[in-house]
Amino acid sequence: MAVRAVRGAVQLERDAADHMDEQVGELLTAILERNALTQENLISIWFTATPDLHSDFPAAAARRLGIVDVPLICAQELQIEGAMPRVVRVLAHIESEKPRAEITHVYLGAAATLRKDIAQ
Repeated sequence: MAVRAVRGAVQLERDAADHMDEQVGELLTAILERNALTQENLISIWFTATPDLHSDFPAAAARRLGIVDVPLICAQELQIEGAMPRVVRVLAHIESEKPRAEITHVYLGAAATLRKDIAQ
């Protein structure tokens, strides 16, 4: 089994804990489904949020999905002028038999414009 990395992002409509939980949960579920992964394949997950998001930790959504024995960490994105607001990004380290080129990176909604080169 190889160690791979999966990227993803979602733009929130508003800074509210319930909305973040819903959107980040949807993002994580899509990452797992589109890559045919189970929680057993997860090694660790990094979350970043833009500085305008402060209602909750993005990792809390993972815990509510039942991802409880995987190391998670949250950090803040750089505040860059002109950057897309209210974005949560994910970098998940996984175990997978898939070649790197077959990993599906997931950018939902408006966040798809962040990485047109790898967004599915």
